Amino acid sequence: MEKETVKQAPISEINIQEIMKMLPHRAPFLLIDKMKDVVPGISGVGIKNVTADEPFFQGHFPDNPIMPGVLQVEAMAQTAGIVVMTSFSPAERLGCSVYFMTVDDVKFRKPVVPGDVLELHVCKAQNVRNVFKFKGEAFVNGKLVAQASFSAMILKKE
Repeated sequence: MEKETVKQAPISEINIQEIMKMLPHRAPFLLIDKMKDVVPGISGVGIKNVTADEPFFQGHFPDNPIMPGVLQVEAMAQTAGIVVMTSFSPAERLGCSVYFMTVDDVKFRKPVVPGDVLELHVCKAQNVRNVFKFKGEAFVNGKLVAQASFSAMILKKE
């Protein structure tokens, strides 16, 4: 699935209904509430409002709730999935799925807790055919809380 790069206008905001048209994830595993500042196929910022009633807080950890780092990385990957999907037309998106392939250079710097607004900044580092590599950083109140490099593959159902 080779895609010719076509310069598209930036998208200032994408709401949850539009996100759900582009990603197959649903609650409780959809980890992006909205997107902003999206440059289709290049970069974007995902927003996750971390609430006290998140299902993962029941076991991680009940007396000291902390968002699991692996879910922070998954939220970055979902953000990158939206960035890639916005580079396709709605017709091209039909039957496409984004599959996580690798995660590298992950660092967790501060805990993410209920009440935090997690800002997930992702930027494409490389794209070869249907494989995309991204760099991601997660921030709370402007402070870096996590970072990672990761790749994903876009596949179209036959």
